Amino acid sequence: MNEIIKDALLDTIKDTATLLPFLFVTYLAMEWMEGRTEEHSVRLLSKVGKASHLLGAAIGLIPQCGFSAAAASLYSGGVITAGTLLAVFLSTSDEMLPIFISSSVGFASIAKILLFKFVIALISGIAIDALLRAIGKGRREEKHIHDLCEQDHCGCEDEEGGIVRSALVHTAKITFFIFIVSLAISLLVGFAGKDAVASMMSGVPALGSFICGLVGLIPNCAASVVIAELYLENMLSAGQMMSGLLVGAGVGILVLARTNRRPRENVMLIAMLYLCGVVWGLLIDAAGVTF
Repeated sequence: MNEIIKDALLDTIKDTATLLPFLFVTYLAMEWMEGRTEEHSVRLLSKVGKASHLLGAAIGLIPQCGFSAAAASLYSGGVITAGTLLAVFLSTSDEMLPIFISSSVGFASIAKILLFKFVIALISGIAIDALLRAIGKGRREEKHIHDLCEQDHCGCEDEEGGIVRSALVHTAKITFFIFIVSLAISLLVGFAGKDAVASMMSGVPALGSFICGLVGLIPNCAASVVIAELYLENMLSAGQMMSGLLVGAGVGILVLARTNRRPRENVMLIAMLYLCGVVWGLLIDAAGVTF
């Protein structure tokens, strides 16, 4: 028991520490943009149209869930669209790539998986923004980077410290939140064990994609680790694996919940993420795609 707690604590400290530079640079950039644009938030990625989804899908492929955390903060600050956010989430692979490489999975197989994730993220991101515009949700309530400052009381308007102090306050608060939740999830997974998760997914093959999608929603790298390892042990199909990995946005979901104080909007985004992962997973299995 003590060993499980120790491992969970060490893993959480390590995973949270890797997020610090991503979060700090993101908030520092957002504070700078707010200062430069005064009343209007700069929509960095949305200004280049469909290229924003292309960029988001490409960035997410980098094996580091810090990018999904950064994207969630940018969305909460009104910098990127829902489609761009979900493009990043869908392409995020978290621990999948390191596990596949360490397990000597062929380069062609890894490249095919990443290509599928990139194309799926790109198509889904563009489709989601188009759908939201069609139903009148494309122009949602205007968000501003300054809103994040007000809810966190970062003191960005104080002359002393300026944007650096504000970025540090934002980073500290979100890092503490991520650490607490991630530690709780790590302890839960540690005590439950991988075997319990494996039996849950293999016990009902017909619902494999739906279950893998739910596992992927766990905002912790343990989710992608379990899914990748089960696939390597031939306990999951290609579609089931993709359902879990597409939904697995790492701590991005945690950051979204913490920074975007619109619960209904967050639920909608998470539901769309889950639906995309499951549907694409089912389509991959139906088409007989293998990696």
